[in-house]
Amino acid sequence: MIAISEIFGPTIQGEGALIGVPTVFVRTGGCDFRCSWCDTLYAVEPRFKADWQSMTAEAILSEVNRLSGGEPILVTLSGGNPALQPLDELLRSGHQQGHSFAMETQGSRAQPWFEQLDHLTLSPKPPSSGMPFRRERLEACLAAAGAATKVTLKLVIADEADYQWAKALAADYPHLSLYLQPCNPAPATPEQPERETDIQALNAQLRWLVERITADRWYRPRILPQLHVLIWNNERGV
Repeated sequence: MIAISEIFGPTIQGEGALIGVPTVFVRTGGCDFRCSWCDTLYAVEPRFKADWQSMTAEAILSEVNRLSGGEPILVTLSGGNPALQPLDELLRSGHQQGHSFAMETQGSRAQPWFEQLDHLTLSPKPPSSGMPFRRERLEACLAAAGAATKVTLKLVIADEADYQWAKALAADYPHLSLYLQPCNPAPATPEQPERETDIQALNAQLRWLVERITADRWYRPRILPQLHVLIWNNERGV
């Protein structure tokens, strides 16, 4: 059984290499991290566990097909940390039905079924998150990806320390496409898990990040916003 926080769409992917691509989101419940600026606490904190559903792969795909009108679509596996869930049957059956699968994870837990993913976004957390970075776990996730899996590196940047960390980390993985994203500046709290985002402050973060890489002559990364936040703020299920 798979712990599910929510399934919604079709909408568009708002981040990373697949930004703008129509997708149905399957958001799992549970996470092994507690990032200081987490914006999906309702899929992380045990206090929200009563809102999660325990679903079979068949039931999840039935809902995906209902939402997509029976058409094949990109299914985005998110969380929490979806790498904590047993998703092998979901991937296998979903591919048989014509769907493709993308997943984002912090790279803290590798699974054999990573090889079935079409797209794997690794997003290790920077110093501002308050979470430790363990390179050996990231390496294990890279090793678990399949030969046909498109792997990208997406790093969240909140401040200069994060920027320097990202630059050093990216240098060790020159073969990976690199995406940088400004940190959402108004973190959720247990009391306000769906708080409003300060769009002006978010845009200021984005401008700072663009100016920082250009001043540094660092031309490798692609800088992207959280497109879904700019469109829908922090509303759930879109």
